[in-house]
Amino acid sequence: MRVARFATPDSTPRYGIVDGDDLVVLASDPIFAGFDTTGERVPLADARLLAPVIPRSKVVCVGLNYAEHRADMTNVDAPENPLIFLKPNTAVIGPGEPILMPPVEGRITHEAELTIVIGKIAKQVKAADWEQYVFGYTIANDVSARDQMFADGQWARAKGYDTFCPIGPWIETELDPTNLEISSTVDGEPRRHGNTKDLIHKIPELIAYISDVWTLLPGDIICTGTPSGLGGFLDGQTVDITIEGIGTLSNPARYRDGAPTARS
Repeated sequence: MRVARFATPDSTPRYGIVDGDDLVVLASDPIFAGFDTTGERVPLADARLLAPVIPRSKVVCVGLNYAEHRADMTNVDAPENPLIFLKPNTAVIGPGEPILMPPVEGRITHEAELTIVIGKIAKQVKAADWEQYVFGYTIANDVSARDQMFADGQWARAKGYDTFCPIGPWIETELDPTNLEISSTVDGEPRRHGNTKDLIHKIPELIAYISDVWTLLPGDIICTGTPSGLGGFLDGQTVDITIEGIGTLSNPARYRDGAPTARS
């Protein structure tokens, strides 16, 4: 089942189940209220898809979770345990919204990531019980000001700018996440490519490890890491990320006023 959050010109944000070319409108947020419907149908063509969830407390990201990508990052020491960090929920935007590139020197890069949507409060979850806490899966773009990561010596600023976490286009609630193709393009040019079977730290381990550190709340998301490939993009370009079984997340990029010319 694909669950979308959407708006129309005459409505505030609502939730719906994607059914062919329509959205079957839900009575409320399904993470909290289930899947009761209102009886209304809205054509997808008349709706603007929004970020399918706004994390209540946090966006958790996992770094260097594919071996080839880890090998690419020669100037970063990868720990044996999952490398986890946070983005603020103010970084979240939806499909079609612009990634606003800040006025900093150096590369801005995209990262194509399968993303877990948490469905209920999770604390010290056992790996064997991980599925009980997953509402579904979506796509995330972990945007990074790459040169700022290395200049700062930590990642909070470089990965935490507003608009640096596009997610969407919807949440898929019925998905086996263990063997999914992931790819990305910039203006149609192939960039990143991989498969979730190659995750170093698998989803059960990630949920167990992260929930031991932070209490996960319904609507929080976990971005599981990006496969290898070129990630740079520039003002005016469009980043498309496709994950098998979910769909494609597409976002244009533009510079904020006063931003310098960056290299791809």
